[in-house]
Amino acid sequence: MRPLTDGTELLVGRDGELSWLVGWIRDLAAGRGHAVLVDGEPGIGKSALVRAACAAAEAADCQVYWGAGDELGQALPLLPLLDALGITPGTRDPRREAISKLLRGGAVAGQGADLAAAASEQLIALVDELCQAGPAVLVVDELQWADRTTVAVWSRLARSVRQLPLLLIGVLRPVPRRDDLRSLFRLVGPAERLRLGRLADPAVLELVAALAGGKPGEELAQLADGAAGNPLYLTELVDALNRSSCLAVDTAGVVELTGAATPDSLPEAIADRLGFLPEQAQGVLRAAALLGVGFSVADLVTVTDTPLADLLPALDEARAAGVLVAAGDDLAFRHPLIRQALYDEMPTAVRVAWHQAAAWALAEASAPVERVARQLLPMVSTTDSRVPVPAWAVRWLLEVATLLIGQAPVVAVALLRRAVRDAPLDDAVTGALACRLADAYYRVDNIAQAERIACRALDRVRDPDVRVDLHTTVVQCRGSTGRAAESLAALNEALTQPGLEARHRAKLLVLIARTHQDLGDVETAGEVATAALVELGPAEDRWATGWALHLLSLAAMSRGDWAGALPLFERAMAIVRGDPALIDLTLLLRINQSVTLGALDRLGDALAAAGQARELADRTGSAVRLAQAQSAIGQVLLGAGRWDDALAEVDVVPDDRKEPAVVCADHGVAAIIHFHRGETADARRHLDVAALYAERIGDRVVDPLARARGLAFEHAGAPERALAVLTAAQGGEDASQELLADAARLAAATGDERTVAAIEARVRALAAESAIPHRRALALYCRGLLEQDGTMLLRAADGYRDAGRPLSRARALEAAAIAFAKARDDDRGSARAAFTHATDMYAELDAQWDVARLRAMFRALGIRRGPTVKHRQATHGWDSLTPTEGRIAALVVEGLSNPQIAARLYLSPRTVGTHVSHILNKLGVHSRIDIAREAARHQSASG
Repeated sequence: MRPLTDGTELLVGRDGELSWLVGWIRDLAAGRGHAVLVDGEPGIGKSALVRAACAAAEAADCQVYWGAGDELGQALPLLPLLDALGITPGTRDPRREAISKLLRGGAVAGQGADLAAAASEQLIALVDELCQAGPAVLVVDELQWADRTTVAVWSRLARSVRQLPLLLIGVLRPVPRRDDLRSLFRLVGPAERLRLGRLADPAVLELVAALAGGKPGEELAQLADGAAGNPLYLTELVDALNRSSCLAVDTAGVVELTGAATPDSLPEAIADRLGFLPEQAQGVLRAAALLGVGFSVADLVTVTDTPLADLLPALDEARAAGVLVAAGDDLAFRHPLIRQALYDEMPTAVRVAWHQAAAWALAEASAPVERVARQLLPMVSTTDSRVPVPAWAVRWLLEVATLLIGQAPVVAVALLRRAVRDAPLDDAVTGALACRLADAYYRVDNIAQAERIACRALDRVRDPDVRVDLHTTVVQCRGSTGRAAESLAALNEALTQPGLEARHRAKLLVLIARTHQDLGDVETAGEVATAALVELGPAEDRWATGWALHLLSLAAMSRGDWAGALPLFERAMAIVRGDPALIDLTLLLRINQSVTLGALDRLGDALAAAGQARELADRTGSAVRLAQAQSAIGQVLLGAGRWDDALAEVDVVPDDRKEPAVVCADHGVAAIIHFHRGETADARRHLDVAALYAERIGDRVVDPLARARGLAFEHAGAPERALAVLTAAQGGEDASQELLADAARLAAATGDERTVAAIEARVRALAAESAIPHRRALALYCRGLLEQDGTMLLRAADGYRDAGRPLSRARALEAAAIAFAKARDDDRGSARAAFTHATDMYAELDAQWDVARLRAMFRALGIRRGPTVKHRQATHGWDSLTPTEGRIAALVVEGLSNPQIAARLYLSPRTVGTHVSHILNKLGVHSRIDIAREAARHQSASG
């Protein structure tokens, strides 16, 4: 039996479970983390058990952080974690202040910003930093009431416990059990799950004796047996008997019943406790129940409009009665069931009215958006649809809609939907509300409803600014569902409406240009974008100008005019830079700038641009753009021959957070690498995953996936089918240089001279007057294949060397070796030199399939390779680490956290986390401390 620190609970009969938690705390102190789930029915003692473990953790000099879900707040993101980690306005800690500012909209504003996703990344980084300071315990109690974003963060942290000195504990009831909660039980193994059942009979008697002050007599023991071993029920039962003077201790120390009136259930026992409080205290507690299980005294002062001095007597009485307990700087109900009893006893209409009054008071006090929204939600969740949205709430929603949509789009939908229904048919108010509601529906992926609301509002709204916003939403909706063409007629008609200023017409022209872009008519999109800039003239509109320049740059890219696209990107970036309302456009510009720089063979600059996009997307919570930036990085690294790094980058963002085309590209990159390395099963697994997503984008060509599918047929000994795949994919003007090169190579290998000639003519035209090294190299490569000119193919290899593209260089050297070997003069010396060089290039990439294929080919020709160099072959142990993994391991040994390593190496924390996981697996160890031990052992062994 262990009294807890606040003296309000006793822990009895849980020695076995506590010993498991204490054991995990010992592991934590030694640097090894765990993720643990504790579940059981309400009142069974889950929280008391974990609090006892936390006391042991604090005694072991571990940091302890505790937050709890709340049924009232489950629609709002991250509240348990924000509470646990002390994220409040005015905090002096830079990371915490950044998160608080982010959620208040101070760091990111504008449509498209996913504030919850951005805050999630910052919270994970904060936990990493806290663990760097020392072992940490993070508890999320009442996890069944936590929002899905909190559960997602908990899940990500659970996957990271091998890398951090973190004991992550989730405490939850068996119901409700959502799908995301069920996934946690698959993530956390059986060995780290504790299910608390009823107390055993001896423990029941021990607890009753401690509460009653003596050994329970027969009648009291029988009464206690009816509590089904539930510690909370037993506590409430014995306390009710004490308050009613129904217990007496005889001279032998035995406690006997002296009265018959006893609570028949746990709710009755709780009601009995509350009934002993004065009416004033009960009124204060009812107001507190509106705020949740935990609440700030400042908020209670605000919603009751009562000075603190007048509240203190009631709060003191509630604490003395065991209803409230201290929770850091705030107060909390001793158990959620006590708050629920107070809350449920109020009629629904009364509750809703109280919530509305509380919301108004908090809004008037400039409380954070989520606190006001939390009080308004019961108004829209009630079955009484007649409850109107008050006028002040409509005004408040208009002011905070963008921030609320970014932070909690589901809540925004609920509140805005009711506000639109109740708002007077005033053009300005109704139109603005409908516009924001359509945005909110779009954010929660209800595209059809977003489009319906926007179209309906267009029929009655006349304000040109609102109409342009509504048209923007409609264009987005139709574009995302493959119906972009439907927007053109309405947009052209909108241009003829009276009362439009130049900036309105320019914006509509940009929307028309974007629609043509979505339809694949890139040249028309460029022409309309130019018209938009002309229409705008001297007027200033950063949105219209930035988008028009972006569309012009895309048109230049599609023509292969990479050098012409680059200054357009730079002009657009100069216009939109620093505007929080144009974050999404800024990200698009950076990502496409990276693609352009890569096409110009400026691979280092391409990685830097994509890295900037990744950092901004991570910070602002743009999941779609983050995935696109990561994919761009992976493709640049593939071309640059940094294959291990490419595999890490494309694996950072989960597939369910990517667009289908990005999933296809990333799995295509991974499959290409695995095929070249002879890891056929892994490559086919990636192709199988990509196939599921490729169905969603129809006939759209995704370059890396097409190349990977071609390699699959090559591995199967079907080069003709591989050529057919690539030929079908390279029909468009923007076919990649790598795809064209592979198609030419396969055509040459299968004797299809007509296809080789067609590709050669095409790339010769592309390379004319071009200074881009890989373009000139491709032209030489295709002509060398066509003419079987080994010398020309060597020149192509030199061009690929200058472009920094090792796989293409190895291909050109291989083709040169074959050409020399098959030449009439049988130039074996040149063939052997090119063959040896190509083999070394493939070996440096660890492309074992290519090495084996090339050696077999030249053995058949009777040619042996020259002297070789040794390349990394180890798959486990220190020698198996890639150069990037080696650098990261060294920084882990120095004691740097993942965010610190990311800053040092210009990587994302997610990428560092992926590399650290690979390091742990390759070294066969379980924690960062183990990495340090392995490093010391390796250094000692190597002298």
